[in-house]
Amino acid sequence: MAPGQNLASDRDSDHGSILVLAVLALIVGAVSGFVGALFLLLLERADRFRDALIVWAHSKAFAGFLILSIACATAAAVAAWLVRRYSPHAAGSGIPHVEAVLNEQVPQAPFRIIPVKFVAGVLAIGSGLALGREGPSVQMAATIGHLVGKEFRRSWPDCRVLLAAGAGAGLATAFNAPIAGAIFVLEELVRRFELRVAIAALGASATAISVSRVFLGDAADFHVGALAYADAATRPLYFVLGAIAGLTAIVYNRLLLGTIATMRQLDRWPVELRAGLIGGVVGMLAWFAPDLVGGGDPITQRTLAGTEALRLLPLVFLLRLGLGAISYAAGTPGGLFAPMLVLGAQLGLFFGQLCQLVFPDLNIQPEGFAIVGMAAFFTGVVRAPLTGIALVIEMTANVTMLLPMLGACFMAMLVPTLMHDAPIYDSLREHTLERERTRLKQAET
Repeated sequence: MAPGQNLASDRDSDHGSILVLAVLALIVGAVSGFVGALFLLLLERADRFRDALIVWAHSKAFAGFLILSIACATAAAVAAWLVRRYSPHAAGSGIPHVEAVLNEQVPQAPFRIIPVKFVAGVLAIGSGLALGREGPSVQMAATIGHLVGKEFRRSWPDCRVLLAAGAGAGLATAFNAPIAGAIFVLEELVRRFELRVAIAALGASATAISVSRVFLGDAADFHVGALAYADAATRPLYFVLGAIAGLTAIVYNRLLLGTIATMRQLDRWPVELRAGLIGGVVGMLAWFAPDLVGGGDPITQRTLAGTEALRLLPLVFLLRLGLGAISYAAGTPGGLFAPMLVLGAQLGLFFGQLCQLVFPDLNIQPEGFAIVGMAAFFTGVVRAPLTGIALVIEMTANVTMLLPMLGACFMAMLVPTLMHDAPIYDSLREHTLERERTRLKQAET
């Protein structure tokens, strides 16, 4: 066969492989969208059940207080038990584990991680822990991608592509944000542009959203009133907000890692006991302030509407900051994105309201600062600015704050980098690898 014919044959083979991957990515997206939508619907039911339980508990005075606390503690403890007993890799967000699998640093977890992550995630987040829905959605969908690849007898390179595409579909479903899901795969998971991954990620995110919207609807996650474009006089303030968000992100990262390290020193305590104690504390908080527990979407919505009082914002911010770190350290399934968006919105609104007081002559929209704060704080913590910007734009259906977001995310990316603060998922991936090494040593002995 002539050299030219060999090259043409290789190109045809590559095109055929990409076509197969594209078709499989559509399947991965459809299944991930269905599983993710079901997960979100059950989380909504769990939140409503918790709210109803709180109302009932208040009618029973102190006995109700005890019942509520015990119920939350039990749900968290059962979630931790399911993880320990059946799938240790299901603990936490799951995104660091997905990254480690993609980098071939750890093997893919057994496929039973999907039901474990699903059930334990509903229990943990439903109990009121300040955890996000995206972590379980991403890890379950990534595992679905790998499973589809295995079922169709694809090679590891193809399974890797489908795993990454599934992860993007999971994020897209969790936040009704297909573009952010596809960008997340390239920017955070593989951290370079790969044509096959890009095609698969776009296809999986598209079908995931098409399926999930049948069950969840088409509306954006958050409703935001009409906002004017930021004028030249106010734009420098968004750079300042970005720098503040970057500094706050460093505090967040160190607090989260410090809390995890502290909990690891209590390894002599059963993980179920630790999770149960944290769940019980959350239940007590839910008795006094039911609006402050859980993933935090209602808090973010109130913040974006500008209804949060200026004097209460710092207190609520600090409370959610600590609650998020403690909840993640419980060892149950749950992500970081949704709690981060709460903190970013509150930080932005507080800064915007202060600027409104200090500069009354400027046309300042505090709600606009809240939107920008979400993207900036996310960028400072994760160092994935394109994902953060796309995610916030899709969740709020608002593009008028795009230019301020760029400036704020520039500063939020710059400040932690200059201060040598590692992105949170890099640090958590190191924890994942360390746990895996410890587990292997224990298995050898």
